[in-house]
Amino acid sequence: MRDDRRELHLFLHLAQTLNFGRTSLDCHVSPATLTRTVQRLEADLGHRLFDRGARGVSLTAEGHRFREYAVQALELWRTYREEHPDPAELTGSLPLFATVTACQALLPDLLAPFRAAHPQVRLDLRTGDAAAALARLDEGEVDVAVAGIPARLPEPLVSRTVAVTELVLVTARDRPDPDLDGPFVLPHRGLVREAADRWFRARGTTPDVACEPDGHEGLLTLVALGCGTGVVPRLVLECSAVRERLTVVAADPAPEPLPIGLCVRRADLRRPLVATLWSLTAPW
Repeated sequence: MRDDRRELHLFLHLAQTLNFGRTSLDCHVSPATLTRTVQRLEADLGHRLFDRGARGVSLTAEGHRFREYAVQALELWRTYREEHPDPAELTGSLPLFATVTACQALLPDLLAPFRAAHPQVRLDLRTGDAAAALARLDEGEVDVAVAGIPARLPEPLVSRTVAVTELVLVTARDRPDPDLDGPFVLPHRGLVREAADRWFRARGTTPDVACEPDGHEGLLTLVALGCGTGVVPRLVLECSAVRERLTVVAADPAPEPLPIGLCVRRADLRRPLVATLWSLTAPW
């Protein structure tokens, strides 16, 4: 059975990135699946939505028109799905995004009051790279994200801090790096990478970067294998299956801590499911 809303989400993400590889990575679909989805939409509509050429991918005129339709269609669906005269009897589906670590360390307590009060709501929990969390929320793929909070949150979004975690430097137990000479294993992108880069600049050093994995869990595996010293949230370290193979390296000053928040679209605070979850979430 086709999931038309999922197809629209994929189309909108690709319309923003204009990069099949980036969209397949962020949306956790294979490049082949993404290509088939676009081809199926184009066949149904009878028009090409994207031009693919030597200079890259671009939206056609019909692609621009269809993007306006897709945004409106998804918004109408969200409004219809969650309209209910009695908030005490909430039903429907609430798509959420969180990293594997957040699922393990934060969500059981964070979502327990909502789950107890509204057991008829289906929690559609999705996981992935922390760096993609706010983009997936902003693009409408999910309604709630538990994610690191940047210094400047995009204007359409609002957050409530639910935890703060230190950023720590870790290395393999059999590979001491007391002087923090490196090499280093750093996230490819995201808030932790930005904090690490600021920390290196404050020290007046340029790190020798050995590896740049996408996820924090993968980063710790590479550190445990002796590839270098990594920078990760302590929360990730404490939940890691390889933590016994790692040791924290003291740093003075330490990298700045990372606030973690419950994030939603500001406009969605008028919608019953999102508003109720927000009201039942205790700030840190």
